[in-house]
Amino acid sequence: MTVWTTLDSPLGELLLVGEPTPDGATTLTSLSMPGQRNAPAPRADRQRDPGRFADVERQLAAYFAGELTRFDIEFTVTGTDFQRRVWDALDEIPYGTSTTYGTLAERIGLPRERIQALGAAIGANPLLVVRPCHRVIGADGSMRGYAGGVERKVRLLTHEGALQPTLL
Repeated sequence: MTVWTTLDSPLGELLLVGEPTPDGATTLTSLSMPGQRNAPAPRADRQRDPGRFADVERQLAAYFAGELTRFDIEFTVTGTDFQRRVWDALDEIPYGTSTTYGTLAERIGLPRERIQALGAAIGANPLLVVRPCHRVIGADGSMRGYAGGVERKVRLLTHEGALQPTLL
């Protein structure tokens, strides 16, 4: 049975979806935001169970408070082999930094003509915030697409210190 809960955050209400494990834990399968493209929604065949996400909620609260720079959350690995390869590379981008699509492609041995496929794999990341796809920016420093919205991407990068806050 799939379980879910919502969590208030500085980015708005987050939807956490997970799968219970035989040992009583829960693996996170999705973390999404309001207005996100292709975000899952609570469904009748899923059970709301906030207690199953206590550790995820604790880690997210610590992250937003500036006390946590790396998550230690069990999650269910989904996606194609290519997507998982890209997502593994995202997990290696350090807190407080950013990288470009081209640099990330180079890191995983992807030819430049496959940058669009890389972008699609990043955009399919089901674990926003936890898997830091927000840390990938354009080569010119521009904030390219983010499933949760470019404004949230800027807020996350500013929170992590990768961008300076604007005065306006």
